[in-house]
Amino acid sequence: MRRQVLVVGLLTFFTAMAISSGTEAVVNRFPSALAALPFLLIIIAVGIIFDMIGVAATAAAVAPFHAKAARKIPGAKQAISLLNHADKVASFCNDVIGDICGTVSGGLGATIVFLLVSSHPDWNKAWLGTIMTGLIAAVTVGGKAGGKKLAIDHAEEIIFLVGRCLAWIERQTGWTLWPDKKNSKGGRKRNDHFNS
Repeated sequence: MRRQVLVVGLLTFFTAMAISSGTEAVVNRFPSALAALPFLLIIIAVGIIFDMIGVAATAAAVAPFHAKAARKIPGAKQAISLLNHADKVASFCNDVIGDICGTVSGGLGATIVFLLVSSHPDWNKAWLGTIMTGLIAAVTVGGKAGGKKLAIDHAEEIIFLVGRCLAWIERQTGWTLWPDKKNSKGGRKRNDHFNS
């Protein structure tokens, strides 16, 4: 347990540093707040998409993917692997990526406010900051709420899509997310919590 907490903490730390540094480098090249706004929306969208994947991993049933894997359909084996590690997938997608996107979007929002105030010195910085924080929270929370319902209703389709993406990455790089294990038989049924 301690090792898992340490690994997640370190992974979050280094991933946040990399994303934040990359974001800052990109934002510094934007000439105006209007040009930076689409990048903010992309960061929020990434957080929502990963949140959906995390929810889908806990809601999807593994049985349909065993049938696809038996027919050697690309992505089925990777989908089974995701579901067999649903707790890790959910932790990474919802906690690590979700929290990082939330932090980065907040910092990016502050940068946009700074750019706006620089262009319009007579504008109230405090009000702009409050409005920006509210907008980011509204879009993020609203998007995740809608995304969760979509992820629960279409859990298998989402996991299969992610599995196909992982299969493509494996073919291109030879990199495997988790090594093949023979104890992947059986699997689990859809979480009853999501069926209620």
